[in-house]
Amino acid sequence: MLTVNLICVGSLKERYWREACAEYVKRLSAFCNLTVLELPETRLPDRPSAAEIAKALEAEGKAILAKAGNSAVIPLCIEGRQLSSPGLAELLDGLALSGTSAVSFVIGSSYGLADPVKQRGIKRLSMSEMTFPHQLARVMLLEQIYRAFTINGNGKYHK
Repeated sequence: MLTVNLICVGSLKERYWREACAEYVKRLSAFCNLTVLELPETRLPDRPSAAEIAKALEAEGKAILAKAGNSAVIPLCIEGRQLSSPGLAELLDGLALSGTSAVSFVIGSSYGLADPVKQRGIKRLSMSEMTFPHQLARVMLLEQIYRAFTINGNGKYHK
């Protein structure tokens, strides 16, 4: 069974986001070993300088890569490629069939991800050209991972 890690910088603040994520975590337990890892977001001043942002991203990036270990890393970033739901299903299926035992999806802070995290990625993924709150992005990603597993399992969820 594939291990799927969701590495996120920051935590879910509102109860309804936590409840939505918990629902997909529960559903995914039938398909994979899922772990959601929340890493602390570096505290920055209200108007951080470019150097302060770069230093924060570097620190967050080191923590992300330490948690990712030897897993296949898929960072979510603006430079990423959009995939259809069947495309994500194909990607996960291909990883599992190639012998990959663990995959880590990464959602960075509101300032993005450090370059070493993006470079470590086997594929950079973009949710959309639109901008979404980070908390909603986590729910959307979990839903799409669930959808991918149901597609691969010939379930009725994806229509």
